[in-house]
Amino acid sequence: MRIIIVGAGEVGTHLAKLLAKEHIDITLMDEDPERLRDLDANYDLMTRIGSPTSINDLREAGSNNADLFIAVTPSESVNMTSCMIATNLGAKKTLARIDNPEYLLQQNKDFFKNLGVDYLIYPEMLAAKEIITSLETTWLRQNMSFCNGELILLGIKVRANAPIVNKKFISGYFDHRRYRIVAIKRNNNTIIPGGADQIEPNDIVYFIARPEDLEFVREQSGKIDHKINSAMIMGGSRIAQKTAQGLPSHINVKILEKDIERSYQLAERCSRALIINGDARDLELLRDEGIHETDAFIAVTSNSEANILACMAAKRMGVQKTVAEVENIDYIMLAESMDIGTVINKKMIAASYIYQLTLDADVLDVRSLTSADAEVVEFVAKSTSKIIRSKIKDLRLPSNVNIGGYVRNGEGFIVSGDTVIQPDDHVICFCVASAIRKLESFFQ
Repeated sequence: MRIIIVGAGEVGTHLAKLLAKEHIDITLMDEDPERLRDLDANYDLMTRIGSPTSINDLREAGSNNADLFIAVTPSESVNMTSCMIATNLGAKKTLARIDNPEYLLQQNKDFFKNLGVDYLIYPEMLAAKEIITSLETTWLRQNMSFCNGELILLGIKVRANAPIVNKKFISGYFDHRRYRIVAIKRNNNTIIPGGADQIEPNDIVYFIARPEDLEFVREQSGKIDHKINSAMIMGGSRIAQKTAQGLPSHINVKILEKDIERSYQLAERCSRALIINGDARDLELLRDEGIHETDAFIAVTSNSEANILACMAAKRMGVQKTVAEVENIDYIMLAESMDIGTVINKKMIAASYIYQLTLDADVLDVRSLTSADAEVVEFVAKSTSKIIRSKIKDLRLPSNVNIGGYVRNGEGFIVSGDTVIQPDDHVICFCVASAIRKLESFFQ
């Protein structure tokens, strides 16, 4: 597969590095040579200096032979134009990063597809949706639903008081089929559990469960549910705006923004939120604005360090739920160790969405786990797929792969070793990032 990525910003560079590990033919293009410096020397990809709206530059970059053309520069209009040109030159599929939510309406998506833009992605909106979901169930680190909510992936940090701690998987304790533990994050390691493994205090444990068993998972994890009625947001970024606009009406929202001009803009765009012109790093200001009575604190400035520190301060002031946007991947483990409730990484969310377009099997969804080096993938089994030929326990799946559940005829089920996947089943699989191509071969 040949892929061209235009825009060597956070999303473009992260995606290029991710795909380069799989030896895909990648060309990363940007107008600024500084952004491309050292990338081609350290990763298996080509870099090219050029304008994303130059027909000649796009032709020389090989757009006419591209299987997938991705435009993720900061400019929406540049990305749309670049995709239209690439389609005209012969690119098979195109994707543009946008910042106008109206474009995501189905009738508008169809309109742009006719113009040569096949897929649209709005990373800030995807990040905001993840934040909103994280506030629905406060005891979860991560919460992802599949197949219209028939199956849910739950990421939970367990303490020593949890009933599941120190129980070996071989003991039979987990054989109830009300959930399946697909992975454990311990320190900096992602573990696909085997029979001899057990859960230890402070592990982040990933469950696959049905909605009706959510309360059972909470009890097994030793967690208490705290309802969110108020939220304070640090920073007036696009993510902050989309989060404030998307939160349920019963949640009182305050946004703290230190720039006066942006504060006025926020007041116009977020009518249901109270806008405070001030620096949320000022602890006295937080106290004055009632941080001790706030249920959730969300830090979404462009500064990862400031977001982490602000969430730590909010936690010490009694806030039950904290969410931090941490774009520096090296800081994610640090944020987890400091007990920040949910960590959001915009470029990882966007890259997961784009990544599924590079797979040949019938894939409906791919999502990265921010806290673990792993992916959750929703495959659809075919009549020709290897996955349907044997029981799960006899398939000889790669050691770093775990199948959590499946949806058959609209109903979710938890897998066991004796489960046999059937054609048209939607199968929720968990795997470390490096194993996704091996797993894909079972569904082709």
